[in-house]
Amino acid sequence: MATEPRWDNKTWPFESVQSLKAGFKGELHDVTDARLAAEEFLRRLARASTPTSPEHWNDILLVVDELAANAVQYAPGPFGLWMRPTFDGVHVTLHDTSTIPPSPRPFRPGRAGGIGWHLVNTLCDQVSVVVHPDGKDVHVFLPW
Repeated sequence: MATEPRWDNKTWPFESVQSLKAGFKGELHDVTDARLAAEEFLRRLARASTPTSPEHWNDILLVVDELAANAVQYAPGPFGLWMRPTFDGVHVTLHDTSTIPPSPRPFRPGRAGGIGWHLVNTLCDQVSVVVHPDGKDVHVFLPW
């Protein structure tokens, strides 16, 4: 039985989705603003190419929340969020002004924090940190 592809042979569906590039001042409310920008990007992506699992949508938003919250908490000043579709997922990059790479902290019940970086590494297919003189870029790849 032959099946036809869901798209023409000229372009992949995700290629029609414009990447997200957004800058934030680094204030507490910017965590919410980053999530809202990510949601709008995912809406556009879902119209072009539906996720292979409903959980992927929420996983991406959770990772954006964690990265933005870490930027606000640990890096002074502004941060940037970039999101782009890939062949089989989403590439998220968050740039902040700290040159210190994130590291896992022990989780202690009753104390806030300690699980965000563990979540990021668990939910993402790939995680890398590139340090620059003016800060760092955290690159993550998630399935879609």
